[in-house]
Amino acid sequence: MSLLGIDVGTTGCKAAAFSEDGICLASAYREYEILHSHSDWAELDSRKVLALVKSSIAEVATQTSKDPITALSVSSMGESMTPVTKDRKILENCILSSDIRGGEYIESLLKEIDQQSFYEINPNILGLNYSLPKLLWLRQHNPECYAKTYKFLLWGDLITFMLGGEAVTSYSLANRTLFFDIRKEDWSDKLLTINKISREKLPKPVPSGTIAGTVSNRIAKELNLDSEVKIVVGGHDQCCNSLGAGIYKAGTAVCGIGTFECITPTYNHIPDSSLMIKNGLNIEHHVLPNLFVSFIYNQAGSLVRWFRDTFALADKKIIKDEDNIYERLSNEMPVEPSNLLVLPYFEMTGPPDFVSDASGVIVGLKTSTTRGEILKAIMECTTFYFADSLNALGEIGIDTSEFVATGGGAKSSHWLQIKADIFGIPFVRPCITEASILGVAILAGISTGVFKDPEEGVRCFVKRDAIFEPNFTRHKIYLEKLERYRKLFPLLKDFLSS
Repeated sequence: MSLLGIDVGTTGCKAAAFSEDGICLASAYREYEILHSHSDWAELDSRKVLALVKSSIAEVATQTSKDPITALSVSSMGESMTPVTKDRKILENCILSSDIRGGEYIESLLKEIDQQSFYEINPNILGLNYSLPKLLWLRQHNPECYAKTYKFLLWGDLITFMLGGEAVTSYSLANRTLFFDIRKEDWSDKLLTINKISREKLPKPVPSGTIAGTVSNRIAKELNLDSEVKIVVGGHDQCCNSLGAGIYKAGTAVCGIGTFECITPTYNHIPDSSLMIKNGLNIEHHVLPNLFVSFIYNQAGSLVRWFRDTFALADKKIIKDEDNIYERLSNEMPVEPSNLLVLPYFEMTGPPDFVSDASGVIVGLKTSTTRGEILKAIMECTTFYFADSLNALGEIGIDTSEFVATGGGAKSSHWLQIKADIFGIPFVRPCITEASILGVAILAGISTGVFKDPEEGVRCFVKRDAIFEPNFTRHKIYLEKLERYRKLFPLLKDFLSS
């Protein structure tokens, strides 16, 4: 028997099956495009993404027929909701968090409830990246779709529902909508009333690890799955990533490097709201009971991908394997710190400032500048973005003496060494860096009795591959460069708004 993890991200989806002792038996990946039908709009074709998710599941199921899948669970990006009918038809594309639509509804909401009062119900810093403003925009601009919608489902919910499970959502994903009451662990009547949203339009919030049903016979046949495969409710990708990195207790943090980079500390209580708001930090449920997390995030892998598609298009056509092209480009980077500065504000930034109206900058270009230097500067400065937030973690009592690095970016030894050199602390790479997908596989095992508890699941599945120790000579150079980086946005912000 085996356990299937599924991860649905902003630019791609992956499925992987694991044996009970944590061996990856098979995996499949599919990439898809972000649609920009208007300037600053960002959507995914939900029908196409669903088809690609199913295709990846079918590929893995075919390869694991000797170790048939008995349970599956889904990790997914947050915020983006897809409208569906009761008979499981998709009505429209999903609007991504980076889409600018809906900002005016946040301004209206703040007239009804102040940030502090809102945070006590739903501990997020209000912004246009969440589900609420997108849902209100859709209701106003596409009322026909809104009226036809049975449920608005986040991506983990959508996959669960379309495979045959109930229309439910994990507490962690529910939190990303801005309608969820973290203490009551249910939709907030107050927030629903203020925004005139019917509870009936939303899936039922349940704890991660809840069994939401089994894969329908029709879908099982289509995807080469055995009958009665249990569907276990997963969660928001960064929460799943924490479990997949081996974190099942409070007091530590994981650094996930994907489309966005996200540092995720774990707590055994809901932290003091005033301290969290001061540092621009949210709070939401972990996928394990009685644990909570917050996120420090910004663009990372998306900028490296932009670099690849802009500066290495010819290489991409020749080298089909994605890992190989990134390794080739990384080998062009200088060993020592670059002389360039990059302002990683290409899209809306994360905490603590949540800048929604800015642009990216590369400073210091010369005719002698190589693309390797530009790539290294991108990796350096996406790391600089997090430097000041690490101090906040110390105030909250989180151990930052080392980081476990996960996600696609953690495959890059070059990038992990840059991070270790900048922060002056070791970065640990686990054997399986796709920790979100590993986390939901562990969760599926816990919920179906394969593991007696999270500790056993982590012990079986999570192993260390390499440790990147900081070079303190380079660390000293980076501290000086960090001071220059800190001055960059204040100097240029008046020129960067659209």
